Amino acid sequence: MDRTGEKQKKVVYDFICDDLYTPMKFKEMAMLLQVPKTRRQELKEVLEELEAEGKIAVSRRGKYYKGEAEKKTGIYRATRKGFGFVTVPEEETDIYIAQEDQGGAFDGDEVEVQITGRPSGRNREGKILRILARGHARVVGLYQRKPKQAYGFVIPDDPRFSKDVFIPEGKEGGAADGHKVVAEFLSYGEDGRNPEGKIVEIIGHVNDPGTDILSIVKGYELPLEFPERVQNQAVRVAKEVSPADMAGRKDLRDWQMVTIDGEDAKDLDDAVSLVMEGENYLLGVHIADVANYVQENSALDREALRRGTSVYLADRVIPMLPHTLSNGICSLNAGCDRLALSCIMRIDPNGAVLDHEIAETVIHVQERMTYTSVKKILEDEDEAERERYQDLVPMFQRMGKLSAILRKRRQKRGSIDFDFPESKLILDEQGMPLEIRPYERNVATKLIEDFMLLANETVAEDYYWQELPFLYRTHEQPDSEKIRALAIFINNFGYSMHVGQNEVRPKEIQKLLAKVEGSDEEALISRLALRSMKQARYSPENTGHFGLAANYYTHFTSPIRRYPDLQIHRIIKDSVRGRMNPEKIEHYETILPEVARASSELERRADEAERETVRLKKAQYMSRHVGEIYEGVISGLTRWGMYVELKNTVEGLIHVANMTDDHYDYDEGRCLMTGTRTGKTYRLGQRLAVRVIGADVFLRTVDFEIADEGELEDGKDNECETGCQ
Repeated sequence: MDRTGEKQKKVVYDFICDDLYTPMKFKEMAMLLQVPKTRRQELKEVLEELEAEGKIAVSRRGKYYKGEAEKKTGIYRATRKGFGFVTVPEEETDIYIAQEDQGGAFDGDEVEVQITGRPSGRNREGKILRILARGHARVVGLYQRKPKQAYGFVIPDDPRFSKDVFIPEGKEGGAADGHKVVAEFLSYGEDGRNPEGKIVEIIGHVNDPGTDILSIVKGYELPLEFPERVQNQAVRVAKEVSPADMAGRKDLRDWQMVTIDGEDAKDLDDAVSLVMEGENYLLGVHIADVANYVQENSALDREALRRGTSVYLADRVIPMLPHTLSNGICSLNAGCDRLALSCIMRIDPNGAVLDHEIAETVIHVQERMTYTSVKKILEDEDEAERERYQDLVPMFQRMGKLSAILRKRRQKRGSIDFDFPESKLILDEQGMPLEIRPYERNVATKLIEDFMLLANETVAEDYYWQELPFLYRTHEQPDSEKIRALAIFINNFGYSMHVGQNEVRPKEIQKLLAKVEGSDEEALISRLALRSMKQARYSPENTGHFGLAANYYTHFTSPIRRYPDLQIHRIIKDSVRGRMNPEKIEHYETILPEVARASSELERRADEAERETVRLKKAQYMSRHVGEIYEGVISGLTRWGMYVELKNTVEGLIHVANMTDDHYDYDEGRCLMTGTRTGKTYRLGQRLAVRVIGADVFLRTVDFEIADEGELEDGKDNECETGCQ
């Protein structure tokens, strides 16, 4: 800048630093400084330079003020609605970023953000100053090219990528119009232009079976195939249990034990046994000793850590370990000798663990049971099923009694049980959804859940008091502002909860869920309560588990499909064998923080991919039921319309434009929408009949309109006809 420019900058800066200056907008400043319209661009440039130097800052309302602007570095997370948030490490609250303040950032980018405002009771606001590192080198989407056109565009599958990617001539990689592809960025769309890329992989035509799910797999960068070296190592180690393998282990092969899983489960990593010792229960939770086959830092181990978890998608499972292990020697298949790590607990009639033993064992599962079969035995008292498993029925009856005792004990201390239905998808051979219904928990699923929870708590407490390095599953107290917002919200339905000055106890949320049980708004309030909480994560520090009201908790029971479980199995085995020397302790203290961080991130990636496939299949299913009428519950109210959830868990939007000619006012505080002319009122939790008017498979959304209740009666609710009841 020349002398004149520096002088102008000094004049403006001195003006802003004056004690009598109050923050003002650009036009106000230009008028006060008597800058003619022909030279206001110069003033604009001077202000931008001062801002870039950090000498001044501009608020969200466009007012300039003196002093160093507060800046943060974090990861930008875009939303489907255009705005986004910057997540800053070690800070509880995110920074809100309006669409116009994104500065060209994409979801996942590491950015420098300037704080521009702190609205009362809301997130801080900011604008992105610089992009420090790009979060994505590739994007998955639909390639489109018009006939006789040399170039094309990739429309990203992820709506958080708001711009199409320009594919110049010669960079299409053999793709044709309608192909789902992976495109690599050549540029990110600087100066307001579209990003530019080249196609590096063709997934398949948009209408080909399986292409839809495979696109999600590629979009989340989920690893499909195992490297050849990993496969070969899995084959080498997957040998049948030999006498040498059993040496030094506790032999439990004569114990009566079973696995209890879903009908389609193939990786059976937990077995249970239960006998009585006087009035006390001796419960055994026996977990596949995967660590015996997956040695630390081997090719198998590095690949398992890279994956972090198995991913359960609508039409496939992407395993953490090769099938040779997960469905073979590491699966506790009935009739086979298997190596295990067992947690054997002596429990009194009140459900308290009196003592326990954690040991390396060899086991022999007697029967592979299903949830359905155990439910028939315990709940339905099915004579045929009881006859078939007559030797096991007494054990199942003991298990049912112990499960009820443990559940009652957890409830007494305040453990929260979110018991709303998940989606069960039934697909045909082409991957198209035939049926969607709630996946209901039953006495058998709860029984296994109760036993696994107890084993996880017992192991966590044991190793906490040993003061050894360990991985815990932690769940922190919810943010007090979110809980207060929930308390205000439920008042609209006539419910209340006690919120302390700085915290809420899990028992208060448990009481709330008990109050709403069976009501129209049960699912809605349960989900809002869940959303008000923080995400559970893995940590080498034990801070307790809020949701379970547990002081100690870990993940011990699924080493086939979760890396943290495999990691703590190694620690347990070193401890049991007396190998936990100072060098081992130092080694684990060094690696556990990174294992915890990576496992938490990979778990979130898997959860997001799983939810995305469910949304996709729901949209596909409802696209074949356009015009049909269903009963639903209003699950959300916004200025643009009402969200309605059906009994089969599908959620769709009734847009305001489709709600009659009336104008509707949205009362956010009272959670209702009222017609200004008709006085018709809709509120959260209200039941109503809806007609399906559209489903967008690409955006994974469903649209409804309000239907007449009489039409619902005539149609007998299509949900019943499609088998979800």
